[in-house]
Amino acid sequence: QVQLVESGGGLVQPGGSLRLSCAASGSGSSVYPMQWYRQAPGKQRELVAHITITGTTQYAESAKGRFTISRANAKNTAYLQMNSLKPEDTAVYYCRLLGVRSDYWGQGTQVTVSS
Repeated sequence: QVQLVESGGGLVQPGGSLRLSCAASGSGSSVYPMQWYRQAPGKQRELVAHITITGTTQYAESAKGRFTISRANAKNTAYLQMNSLKPEDTAVYYCRLLGVRSDYWGQGTQVTVSS
């Protein structure tokens, strides 16, 4: 059973940075596409960034130029580097692993951008 654990969230001032991590266990040596989503209060969960098994990346318009998704396959870990954070980036951030038969989600990590 694949499990995902996010970490790295917290409170940061506008303009600041955070680096989120998503550690996957139970996937063995297999590598899968991974994504970061976020959900703000009262809003639908939205895709923020996607990374393929070869490292190709895609971003939501709101994330382009500020966020960077990466991965360390040897560690089964995906990262989301978030720079120039804005109050509207406040949300719970979730990682998702796109498995062959099922998708898996982490429990989420809270990011709050406020002065």
